[in-house]
Amino acid sequence: MKIEMGESLFYSWLRHVKECQIVQTNWKTSSKWSLQNEDILNSLWNYTDSFFEQKYGYSIFKKTASLSQLLQQAECDALGISIPDHMIYSVDVAFHEAGLNYGDRKTTVCKIISKCIRTAICIYGYLGSKDAEIIFASPKIHSKLLDDLLPCIKDIQRIVNEYSLNFRFRIIANNDFYDLVLKPILIISDGVADTNELFMRSYQMIQMFSDKKSSMPIQRTDNIREQIMPENNDSYSELKIGKLAQIVLKRILEEGRVTQEEIANLQDARYSKDIFGINYPLLVKEDMPFDKVRYYKTPVCINGVKYMLCSQWFEVPTNNDRPYLSKWISEHENGCTRK
Repeated sequence: MKIEMGESLFYSWLRHVKECQIVQTNWKTSSKWSLQNEDILNSLWNYTDSFFEQKYGYSIFKKTASLSQLLQQAECDALGISIPDHMIYSVDVAFHEAGLNYGDRKTTVCKIISKCIRTAICIYGYLGSKDAEIIFASPKIHSKLLDDLLPCIKDIQRIVNEYSLNFRFRIIANNDFYDLVLKPILIISDGVADTNELFMRSYQMIQMFSDKKSSMPIQRTDNIREQIMPENNDSYSELKIGKLAQIVLKRILEEGRVTQEEIANLQDARYSKDIFGINYPLLVKEDMPFDKVRYYKTPVCINGVKYMLCSQWFEVPTNNDRPYLSKWISEHENGCTRK
């Protein structure tokens, strides 16, 4: 059985970073499945086909005669479902060492556009979901190709929203591939021991023989987040807030990057509320009375003393602790401490 490293990478990313309970690589449709919303899907398919032909001269479905043929061609490298969030994630990943290239620039853009639209049609038609994140990822896409591609992605986003589909289309490439995919995976790799996750196990093996605990090197090129999703300028933005606290915050505390005065302050409920927006002390000593429901089970060891770390983190419009936590991490990650 052929296994692609890119698929293995996103298998782990969907499971551990996006916290999907169900993940499948090489996801394909079946002709035996019942198709929902066929009239809407036919309209979406025909409209996008004519739109990109008229605006850009792209024949994205030129070899596709019918909706059923379009669906038969559908597959994605990795599909994840986060049950608590009612969210579906679809990922297609391509690794071309010299830079993404399916032919000339026009052919490459057309292929990516068709992948995105076909995936959207399959998710709505077969899974009945209006909420999904559809991702095309590649570690290296040249800037001229991005110049052609990103306006098309914005057009796809607008079109599907007009059809009342809450799909989010993303290109993850270059710097973003490192910041949003590789970096989060490397952060969480220590606690994963599944031999099926080949990318993760390969990295762990390298770390066994490495004296340097540094991140994997990658060519730093242009960053596209400011062009297509400007709200995501945090390197930890893919990690859910609970994971950010359990891994990154815990690591900073255990590595001694904060003063003893700060550790004392973090045991105060009012201070923790002011700094993190949470309603409980960030830290309580393990041997002190505390509400176990409000704290993670694994203690944090700081200067030989064990503390319990608060687990009450929220990231909803009415109660969003993430900006507070991100700010504190940025101030302390490089050894800086609050004065």
